[in-house]
Amino acid sequence: MYEVLTFVDQLRLINERSAAFRAAVAAAPDLDAQMRTHPERTLFDHVRHVGMGRRKAAAIVTAGPADAPPDESAWGGGMDTSREREELLAWWVESIDHLESVLREAGPDRGCWTWWADSPSPQTSGAWARRQLHEIAVHTYDVQLTVGSPQPIPRRIALDGFDDCQYTLCATTVAWPHDPAIVDYHATEGRSWRLRLSHDGAQVTHRKPTAGEDLDTTDASARGTASDLVLFFYGRIPLESLEFDGDRRIFDQLAVWDPSV
Repeated sequence: MYEVLTFVDQLRLINERSAAFRAAVAAAPDLDAQMRTHPERTLFDHVRHVGMGRRKAAAIVTAGPADAPPDESAWGGGMDTSREREELLAWWVESIDHLESVLREAGPDRGCWTWWADSPSPQTSGAWARRQLHEIAVHTYDVQLTVGSPQPIPRRIALDGFDDCQYTLCATTVAWPHDPAIVDYHATEGRSWRLRLSHDGAQVTHRKPTAGEDLDTTDASARGTASDLVLFFYGRIPLESLEFDGDRRIFDQLAVWDPSV
């Protein structure tokens, strides 16, 4: 049975991960530290980048149904964020509070512009809440890694996060440009996903492997904790951090595939 996080769950967990993000930044010895996962950014740059992303998401939800995201004038204030740590952290809290307030007021069903129109995920404020939770969770890991105290993404968030990776970020009706392939992902917590890649696009289904199942139908597979699957999907850890079988080239092709191009 696949647990689905409710909208209320998502808002609560956004707050939880945002607090962890803030705590990691507060513990950093230097805001000029180079990000381990984004070497082109300092920690200060990263906080500002992630905070601006939350403000943009809030503006998109506020705008409601649209054919394009709102102009930067609707969310771009804050580029002159103070480099003083307490003021920067206060700005981060303000950004998250604003996002939560907008999402709570909208509820889960407001129609919104999204960039994932070709995926099975809905174009709603609820889907934006889900995306925000998982983006913040990964960015929290980024900061923790930079300050030397990386923590796995909490189990419940990670399981939903990898589901979101597959159904929102991977599934599409855009044709797969390589040979057809089937990829299975297995979380050690007991959940599995099958990704079918073909000229019809990328289709995802939940899997429940049975004893004695013929695995020859799979071209590649990867197994790890849900946290590691998420971190691998976002390019934070290498494939070698997982148990994997089959044609490695498929994972390499997936890593560089951009269906929007």
